Formats: sequence, C-alpha cells, structure tokens
Amino acid sequence: MKSDIEIARQSRLLPITEVAGKLGVSPDDLELYGPYKAKFTESFLKRIETLPDGKLILVTAISPTPAGEGKTTTTVGLGQALWKLGKRSIIALREPSLGPVFGIKGGAAGGGYSQVLPMEDINLHFTGDFHAVTAANNLLCAIIDNHIHQGNELGIDPRRILFQRVTDTNDRALRNIIIGLGGKTNGVPREDHFSITVASEIMAILCLATSMSDLKRRLGEILVAYNKDGEPVFARQLNAVGAMAALLRDALKPNLVQTTENTPALIHGGPFANIAHGCNSVRATRTALKLGEYVVTEAGFGADLGAEKFLDIKCRVAGLKPSAAVLVATVRALKYNGGQPKDELVSENLDALARGISNLEAHIDNLAKFGLPVVVAINRFGSDTDAELDFVMRACAARGAEAALSDVYMRGGDGGLELAQAVIRACEKPTNYKPLYDLELPLTEKIKKLATEIYGADGVEFEPAAASAIKAIEALGDKYAKLPVCMAKTQYSLSDDSSLLGRPKGFRLHVREVKLSAGAGFVVVLTGSILTMPGLPKVPSANYIDVDDDGNIVGLF
Repeated sequence: MKSDIEIARQSRLLPITEVAGKLGVSPDDLELYGPYKAKFTESFLKRIETLPDGKLILVTAISPTPAGEGKTTTTVGLGQALWKLGKRSIIALREPSLGPVFGIKGGAAGGGYSQVLPMEDINLHFTGDFHAVTAANNLLCAIIDNHIHQGNELGIDPRRILFQRVTDTNDRALRNIIIGLGGKTNGVPREDHFSITVASEIMAILCLATSMSDLKRRLGEILVAYNKDGEPVFARQLNAVGAMAALLRDALKPNLVQTTENTPALIHGGPFANIAHGCNSVRATRTALKLGEYVVTEAGFGADLGAEKFLDIKCRVAGLKPSAAVLVATVRALKYNGGQPKDELVSENLDALARGISNLEAHIDNLAKFGLPVVVAINRFGSDTDAELDFVMRACAARGAEAALSDVYMRGGDGGLELAQAVIRACEKPTNYKPLYDLELPLTEKIKKLATEIYGADGVEFEPAAASAIKAIEALGDKYAKLPVCMAKTQYSLSDDSSLLGRPKGFRLHVREVKLSAGAGFVVVLTGSILTMPGLPKVPSANYIDVDDDGNIVGLF
C-alpha cells in the first residue's frame, strides 16, 4: 500500500475553478490561492443566504484509541461515495493544527484514497487562517499588557488577567511563564500562560461567527480581565476589536479544496474537541448546505466530545438541523477497549470484542438522546474476521442502529457505497433533533447532566476554584449564566480518567477549573488533568519531515 503522500501526489487535481463549477460557482466568486485552493468572496456568501438547505450529516466516532478509527477518512470517503451515487455532496472539515502534525497524532486530511488535497498545504500553512488567529489573539494580549504599562486607565488587576497567549505548536515549556522581566521599560512583570492556537477563544469565535459584524461583536465580548474593584474588563474597552478584525478579515472566509476524486470540500477553522468545541466553522457549514444536496461534516474525537458540542453548541447557535449521524468504529479499537493489547489486535478475540463493544453501545445510546438516526460505519481492516464483523453488526442492530462496512481508505468512494446508501436511508427518516439540556438550567446542572447522561458518571465533584468561578460567572448576570458549556476532557475515555476504557461505571467527574468564553458564547469546563497546551512526544513526527532538493515535502504521513 502506498503512503498517503504518495497517493496524494499521484492523484489528478482539477483546477479549483472547475471544482467550484460543479457546484454552480463562477470563478468570479472565488479568491484564488494558487490553482488548487480558493476562498469564497463575501459578495457570493451573502448572495446565497436565501437558497434552501441540503441535508446535514454528522460523522463522529467511538472513543479514540492508539489503533486508530479513521473518522476523517470515513467522512471524505462518504462524501465521495454520495457523489458516485449521483448526489451533489460536499465535505465540510476542520483545518489541521500544526501541533499534532509535528507531534504524534498526525494530520487531518484523511488517508489512503479518501483524502482532501493538496494535503501538504492543508496540513501545514494552508491559506494562513491559523496564523491570523494566532496574530489576532496575541495582539490582544499585547494591548492588555501595554495598557497596564501605559498607566492602566481601566485599573486592570495583573493578577486577574484571564486572556492568554497562544502558539500553534506543542510547547509544554510555555504552559506557565513569567513575562515583563528586565526593568520597567519591558512591561509589568506578571504570570502568564500559553495555550495552543486551536484552544483559543479567537478560534472559537472565528468558527461560530456568521458575518463580519457578528465577528466584531463577539471579539468585543471577550472577557480579558477583572479590574482592582472586581469588575469585568472586556476587549471592546481596550479598543482592540477593529485591529483584530482586520487580521481576521480573510480568515473569516471558508476555503474550497477537493478530494482525491475531485469531490468539493470546504475546510475552515480547527478547534480541538477535547479542549474546545471541535467543529468546523458555521460559515463553511452554511455555505455547503446552500450549495449541496448532502453535506458531510465531522466533529472531533469521540461522540462524547465533538458530537455533543456540535449538537449542544454549534447547531443550537447556528440554527442547524442535522438529518443523521454516522458513528465510526473499528473492530481493532473495540478490542482495545476490551483490554486486548495493541500489538495483539490483528488476532481474533471475540471475548475482548464482547467487553469493548460497550463503548460503541454507549455512543449509540448518547446520539439517540439528541433525536438523530444513527448509522454505524465499521471501518474495515484486513485483520478483521467474519465472526468479529458479524458480532459488531448484531450489536448495532440490537441498539436500533443500522451498520455498514466501509473500505474507503483502500478503495475511495467505491469502498463507501454501502455506507452511503445506508446514510441516504437514514436521512429520509423523521428526525427530532434537540439539544440535551435547557440553557435555563444553572451551570452546575448543565455540567451534571452531561456527566451523568453522556459520560455515565455517578455525579460531579467541583474543586473550590471551579465552584468560585461558577459563582463569579453567575454574578455577571443571566446573559452568561445561561450559556452552553464546553467540556474539556480526555478523549480516551468516557470518564475524565484516560485509563478507564470501555463504558466506565462508578466514577465521579472532577471539575477543576471553569472559564467564561463570553465572545465564543460558552463556558469552558476543565476536568481531570486535561491541558490546553500539549507537549511533544519523545520522538515527534517533526523528526521525519523534510524538504528534498526539488522542494517536495517528505516524511509527511
């Protein structure tokens, strides 16, 4: 089997204007970034707002494991398969972060014969959207510190600055730092912190904003600090909004690319689902819905994280109504959840599969609580046996979910035809989409509802700092107390303990920190030991990436 990058380079790319033409989009409605990448113009985005919507399909997955699940690959392959069936399908994905690309997880452009292209560009700088988010974020940080240095008219308390700097690389040394050292000309010394760019509130704002005016409103709502009297200080009070919006102007426009089979794909925004809301931009999804009959989008990590936030935050905020959910699972990952060691996963083990199937069952049950038809995509591997595949199919049927085998990694769209047909059938069923919780509930009750109904916890334990933060948010008024919650939790377990696999029971969720992201429009809840700045592994992927003498990138997956 060829590597992903070899397959990508041997694929025949169409000029992006031809890909756009498949959707009825004129070259005049595009801003070109070379021959194979483009953004839509603002005038075009406004012109299509009144068109009817296509059907929205969410692709999510069971809890991720080292064995891999193939969620993005399945998303791309499903979109290609729908196109082969004569459906005008569009794929809507997030942009990859450089953190995983140079770290351990890898990129987010799919794999095999179900990739979005040009994969090197998409996995690296792409159209510069992430750089714009980083620049806008750090501009606001510089303005905060400069305001204090220049007299501090707003009386900002340096000990209560909430807004943090970001960079889009894994760098554990920047998690906790001291800035402003070296004398009074270098600013006020204080403790500061870095997060990864994809965890930035600016990234969330970019992904949830519906227009430039909405973007600027949200930027102004960012709670940056408290003053010495305990009153909130917002970004608009620092006159930072206009300059930040200028940096984000082009980043606000969705990006158009194509797959290995020339199916249109919109890639825009990239928040992680374990520490952010994990969905591509509202603007990209809405644009795709106006241009396609079927829109296949994904949400990060397992359904307890990305799918929950897609359904409780993004769909609620944007007024989206998904038609169906696809839950990606593999026999290998389920056996791993059942305790089979990673190096033994190629061997048949029905006992481990029987234990691990509980993870799949939990995610099916959770998606059903949102009122969506569920199709399980069994991402097939060569080591899967007929007995193992039959076991998973029967377990899905017992839970009321149709299951379909998928082989889109090896066969592209042809390997996803069975899945595509199942998804079309699911989209014809009546849906009763509804968020899990009512926004009128107190913050603690929203958190408890997610902990007990989605994660399966017996209850929640709030550390004193978290309880105090919740009280401070509620003291700001109903506008903030009635926001949805964005849970930051390990992706490897339904619990907040990454070692508890399958469907854990008898645990309590530990909430250690709560933050208000007023501009994004949600409250971030940090649980367990989750961090917003990852570190590099002992042997990072960066060690193998290089550029040859002809300028070709090598070692990239």
